Amino acid sequence: MRKLAIATAAALTALTAFCAWGAWVYEGEWGKNGRGPGEFRNAEGVIVAPTSVIYVADGANCRIQYFTPAGSYLGEWGAPGSNNGEFEYAHDVAVTSNLRFYVVDYGGHRIQYFTGSGSFLGKWGYEGPGNGMFNFPRGIAVAPGDNIYVTDTYNVRVQYFTPAGSFLGKWTYADFDMPYKL
Repeated sequence: MRKLAIATAAALTALTAFCAWGAWVYEGEWGKNGRGPGEFRNAEGVIVAPTSVIYVADGANCRIQYFTPAGSYLGEWGAPGSNNGEFEYAHDVAVTSNLRFYVVDYGGHRIQYFTGSGSFLGKWGYEGPGNGMFNFPRGIAVAPGDNIYVTDTYNVRVQYFTPAGSFLGKWTYADFDMPYKL
């Protein structure tokens, strides 16, 4: 019984130390509901680039906005009518080691990619069930080596591609239930 009490006391001490170390401190926020610079309508995906710039997929505003670490607005791309890509619904964003930014265009059933300042570089995909096609993709991630992984939600799979969009393969699994984010 004494060993159990000592082990329990040691575990509680370790847990208390962990909780004290892991305490979160509120440091601030930015943005509000709206359509203007720095405002959001369904902020879906957020990444921090190696440059410390923060990129937000602003879904219903059909754009990517980017900010300083303190939340100061720096710019945007992809809004309808712009010359640098156009989204039907920007759902998620990812960045490669060479600072290419990949955006899931959920409503457009495709992936688009850009420079960090929003210069359009290319796109791939369209609606359908075949390899390299999408049915409302939602999540995106970059693996070591910069291959791109995309959750193809209604086709119930994850597809992966080269950075230029060439199809490499897919994962399907009977227990997937509409994969959402990676």
